[in-house]
Amino acid sequence: MLKNYFKIALRGFRRHKLFTFINIIGLSIGISAALVIYLIVHFDFTFNQFDGNTKSIYRVVSNYTFAGEPAYNSGVCAPLTLAIKNEVPGVEKSAPFFTLFESRVLVPGKGNAETKLKKETGIMLADARYFDLFPYKWLAGNAKTSLNTPYQVVLTSERAEKYFPKMPYANILGKEIVYEDSIRTTVTGIVETPKQNTDFVFTDFVSYSTGLASNQLKDNFQMTQWGNTTSASQLFIKLKDGASEAGITKLLTGLIKKYNPPKPEDKGSTHEFGLQKLDDIHFDQRYYAFDGARTANRSTLYGLLVIAAFLLLLGCINFINLTTAQASQRAKEIGIRKTMGSKRGQLIAQFMSETFLVTLFAVIISVALAPLILKLFKDFIPAGITIDLLAQPNLILFLILLTVLVSVLSGFYPALVLSDYKPVTVLKNQAASNSSKTRNSWLRKSLTVTQFVIAQFFIMATILVSKQIYYALHKDLGFKKDAIVNISTPFKSLSTDKQQVFLNRVRQVPQIQLISVGGAAPSSGNTNSSTMEYIDGKKEVKTEVELKFGDENYIKVYNIKLLAGRNIAPADTGRAFIINNTYAKVLGFNNPNAAISKQLKYNDKLYEIVGVAADFHQKSLKAAIKPLSIMQPYKNKWNNRTFHIQLKPQTAGGNEWKAAIASFETIWKDIYTEDDFEYNFFDENIAKFYTAEQHTSQLLTWATGLSIFISCLGLLGLAIYTTGQRTKEIGVRKVLGASVAQIVTLLSTELIWLIVLAFVLVTPLAYYAMNKWMEDFADRTTISWWIFALSGGAMLTAALCTLSFQTVKAAIANPVRSLRSE
Repeated sequence: MLKNYFKIALRGFRRHKLFTFINIIGLSIGISAALVIYLIVHFDFTFNQFDGNTKSIYRVVSNYTFAGEPAYNSGVCAPLTLAIKNEVPGVEKSAPFFTLFESRVLVPGKGNAETKLKKETGIMLADARYFDLFPYKWLAGNAKTSLNTPYQVVLTSERAEKYFPKMPYANILGKEIVYEDSIRTTVTGIVETPKQNTDFVFTDFVSYSTGLASNQLKDNFQMTQWGNTTSASQLFIKLKDGASEAGITKLLTGLIKKYNPPKPEDKGSTHEFGLQKLDDIHFDQRYYAFDGARTANRSTLYGLLVIAAFLLLLGCINFINLTTAQASQRAKEIGIRKTMGSKRGQLIAQFMSETFLVTLFAVIISVALAPLILKLFKDFIPAGITIDLLAQPNLILFLILLTVLVSVLSGFYPALVLSDYKPVTVLKNQAASNSSKTRNSWLRKSLTVTQFVIAQFFIMATILVSKQIYYALHKDLGFKKDAIVNISTPFKSLSTDKQQVFLNRVRQVPQIQLISVGGAAPSSGNTNSSTMEYIDGKKEVKTEVELKFGDENYIKVYNIKLLAGRNIAPADTGRAFIINNTYAKVLGFNNPNAAISKQLKYNDKLYEIVGVAADFHQKSLKAAIKPLSIMQPYKNKWNNRTFHIQLKPQTAGGNEWKAAIASFETIWKDIYTEDDFEYNFFDENIAKFYTAEQHTSQLLTWATGLSIFISCLGLLGLAIYTTGQRTKEIGVRKVLGASVAQIVTLLSTELIWLIVLAFVLVTPLAYYAMNKWMEDFADRTTISWWIFALSGGAMLTAALCTLSFQTVKAAIANPVRSLRSE
């Protein structure tokens, strides 16, 4: 029976090649999008799925408020670990660790066979508690003894093979590895590199006790300091059965209040501990995950799922429209089958098998296209996403479910319609009753309107996102961003004279216009803030203020405008600074000149305001401009490690900037022999603020193009069907004197009105959605009327071009051929 169904289906495909092609292409596009988006969403939602009960595992995080402004840190103060063990009864297990970020690694060998690595990541201090909470497969050594004493290290299999190529794991035990030139460790274990998706990208596990034994690490480790929090010091806990998250959070916050009680000068500031679920680490962008780990966005993933659903829906609508439109052509076939004894259930099975075959062909095409699509979007698809049916059984299950779902969505209604025809009426050339025709007609119109609502929504969204990105990249941010290069000194060289030597030599490069030394650029992802206090004799104004550090050339390099006062000078270190106009207004000075010479209390010292600068954006346009001060940096400190280099204008077609960068690199290699040369153009860093929006724009552009293409394919199919049904009518009208333009208008008017109706329906919906998206930006472009007009015009133009292929052809046809049989 099934074999017969498929034979009949294939014969039908051959008879209606064009409609079959349109259906397969429409479904292929939707299924391809669904397949690729499934790979992305499945990849991100399967992070940190360790074996065992992970629902009760949490990361302890630090939550702050400074003058009402929230701040978040993924780390905790180191003494918390011991206090939890003694004072928080609801915790079953705890696992502290300390990350070392980038580190120099030396693997000694015989003669000249030693291996030197400059910037290794994934290095942490941990002990047996970490491996008790997060199970790893041990290939050599064991979890209980491998990290018991100082200067021991456990490696992942991947890192072991990098340090000791082709050496058996058992032979690696006992080998020596030196970190940061002086931390000499012995390999005591090898664990298998995790195969699952995980943010726990650690590869070198140095024993936790090494942090106290090593003079180099002891100062950073700060095991007894309750007042120091760094994201390097992290703590994971597992709750006992029945312990509540809220109860444990309350006990943890009680510990910080007990051992580090707030001081009078901390008025308006708070410090609390919180619990972050293991599943949330990959998605919560408020907290730093781990060195090298990528944070995903749940909203973006859900948005991708919506795009996939829309594209699938468009393909299904095409199938339903074209299949029901062709119903009259199959009426006699259905009548004969029913007369010969076929039951309605058998006819439904026949039509569903046809739909299944079309969907199956579309799925096969989609699987073939998937690697190409992944390659096309590789710039913003997470690394590690691949398609391999043999190695991904979950993908096979997804494709099976998708095939069944699409087959049912596309084929069930047409199968009901076709199988409902009465043999008596269809064999008298009356394919269906007027009510049935009307019902099917209204369904096709409704589905067509739905298609164009989706397509026009994508067009409007694409235009607005592109407009906002253009606005962000071209807006005057309050500073110069072109032709400025940032280079940062290695931390280990801050206390040496190398920085001054580098500065003196760079100044001799002929392409240099001006150079400044300080901290972060005016707009950057790094934030350093502190509480400052102003007392005017009547009231106390305490404000959280962002700090920027730069010498006297800082505001000159970035062309920051001074509204009042003077620039900072070298003698101002530790005694004066410039504030921005926003901070001046917070202090009550509407006239910037009134703020000059006033004093602010910072770090228990009084500082003088010597200048007021015009406001500039410290971060992306998503963030509002905040109170800010610019201070002279302290020599040989972290806030004095970045060179801000303004280059001279480049001649047309010249390579002066390239020559300047080459000179910087040569000087760097002469001075910082052990460190790689790295630089950034400031305007490129600004553009990186909007990487997510640019990716969104690209995805929307593709979704828009595909939705228009699918909708126009369906429109073309309906136009072909309509003109075919009205061939004789067109012939009669031409004989009676109708012009080509009149006939084209007659054939196109109904479908054009459907597009206009879709525009009317989608406009308020799109406006609401755009407005919600724009709420993320503190400074944003306007939602202009021309966005909607351009969208409607573009969709109408595409539809008219599509319809013209068939309507013009039908209008210019010789009426003699269509009327010959009459």
